[in-house]
Amino acid sequence: MLRIVSLVILALLISTQDLIAQTSTSTANSEDVELKFVVYLSRHGVRSPTSNPEQYNQYSKAPWPKWDVPPGYLTGHGYQLMKLFGEYDRRLLSRQGLFSFSGCEDATKVTLHADSDQRTRETGKALADGLFPGCEVPVQAFTEGTPDPLFHPIEAGFPHPDPDLAKAAIEGRIGGSPDKLTAAYQTQLASFDQLLANCGAPASGGQARTSLLKIPAVLGAAKGDHLAELRGPLNTASTLAENLLLEYTEGMKATNVGWGCVDTARLQSLIDLHSAAVDFTQRTPLIARAQGSYLLEKIRASMEQARAGKVIPGALGKPSDKALFLIGHDTNLSNLAGMLNLTWIVDGRRDDTPPGGALVFELWRNRENGNNSVKVFYTAQTLEQMRNASILTLENPPERLPVFLPGCSRQDMSCSWESFAKMLEATIDPKYLK
Repeated sequence: MLRIVSLVILALLISTQDLIAQTSTSTANSEDVELKFVVYLSRHGVRSPTSNPEQYNQYSKAPWPKWDVPPGYLTGHGYQLMKLFGEYDRRLLSRQGLFSFSGCEDATKVTLHADSDQRTRETGKALADGLFPGCEVPVQAFTEGTPDPLFHPIEAGFPHPDPDLAKAAIEGRIGGSPDKLTAAYQTQLASFDQLLANCGAPASGGQARTSLLKIPAVLGAAKGDHLAELRGPLNTASTLAENLLLEYTEGMKATNVGWGCVDTARLQSLIDLHSAAVDFTQRTPLIARAQGSYLLEKIRASMEQARAGKVIPGALGKPSDKALFLIGHDTNLSNLAGMLNLTWIVDGRRDDTPPGGALVFELWRNRENGNNSVKVFYTAQTLEQMRNASILTLENPPERLPVFLPGCSRQDMSCSWESFAKMLEATIDPKYLK
């Protein structure tokens, strides 16, 4: 009985917030500008680590926890988090006047395109479930295992720079030697290594542990969709730190998150190692342009199509669409950030791209003169919101940060459409477009 009463109260609170939001929308719609189109480039939701625990056990005294889904799969908790994010997006976009507050009419004016992996396809379904509950909203995706050039242009066979040039682009940022990268993060790496060496109970008959600081630092040849492969203490720490983040945001018991040694503050510090590794491997401008030009061109063409109201070659979706959701990976977000020189601080962490985080491109129209402008945001649930599967409302929103585009932003963080389009034209490298 108490549970039923609690659910009724919760429903009334959400309804009240939506009523407030509708009132706010009426005010917003009386202003000079209207939201015309929005693009979300989102990372997938919370997944399991991409390899089996045995691969990570060599670096820790205690074994890593087992997950109830295969490696790299979206979890049930991850699906729920992305559904909650979709519900919030519907509330926000309705408040901004782009969607109605309920019903399926706007479901025909949205395109969702996900990468071919299970975690991205299921994230797309979760977002659609939250945005338009009970409606038929298809999620476009290639067959699993087929590289989608939007998210993996190198694997899909698109042109790319010579691997030696990509290697040189990273070398030029780390002083010519990956050992210097290890030295730059020596203190943080040593602290993490101590955690791995001392936390948790060892498995019976466990193997000897490999210290992070004993891993050779190597900048090697390209592998998979990487133009250059940076291996060593920092990149290994990056993977292990993100695995801890996944344990935390999955809502595992505190005793299973870093074997009981990792709280929120420690996790935020460790994630800095992940962000640092990503900076060098994904934000390096040469690499970012090669891997992100095709994706950014598709975003540009889709926004131009919405602005013009007619079919534009290369655009995704329909001219009548109000929104485009692209569900990919943290690498895609980092590539575009590297291309556009974007940075942010979300939930106390610099340039982090946690599960479900998204870059949001909004196209606005001035009602009086018809001029268009663009605003860019970065949005992500906080670690606590993910851990607790918190309901997201206009009163309890995820983090949503305005992002300054150095190539065109004005004091109000907006770009005129003309300056935005000109900046993208200068940023997108045509030799990486198939």
